[in-house]
Amino acid sequence: MNVTLLSLTLIAGLAAGQFAPQQAGSAPLEAPLEARVQKLGKELRCPMCQGLSIADSSSSAARAQLDKVRELVAEGRSDQEVRDFFVARYGEWALLEPKAEGFNWLVWLGPLLLVLGGIFVILRQVGGSAAATNASAAPSPAPEPPATTAAEAEDPYLQAVRREMEQ
Repeated sequence: MNVTLLSLTLIAGLAAGQFAPQQAGSAPLEAPLEARVQKLGKELRCPMCQGLSIADSSSSAARAQLDKVRELVAEGRSDQEVRDFFVARYGEWALLEPKAEGFNWLVWLGPLLLVLGGIFVILRQVGGSAAATNASAAPSPAPEPPATTAAEAEDPYLQAVRREMEQ
């Protein structure tokens, strides 16, 4: 009974289109306008996917946003007006590449500063080891034996170690 009821529900849902895969919302525009839509879609972030643009994502939210871009372009809005529309609605997070201003300079300059810092550390280590190598290559005078105190002179273990070192 349960299997029959489940089968009938599934068939009715498929017939009504309830479980059908979602299709793209709006029809593509003429070639030059559609190229603008795709270019703008590559600049806007998908709200569901991590790091994907709305042009590359297949989520329903991205399809809806791409349809909105298509609608705005069909109305004759400029590229900057379309970007501003999404920034006003979703914040600057909607852009895949943040604007290079204010705190966002850290995003743009941070990797460069890390690379330069790494190069500085490497050069400093290599330069330090080269200086140590040059210092050790220079002939050094023979070390003088350390002065012994009365307590060290009496220690038999220390005397045995010194004898072993001299051999």
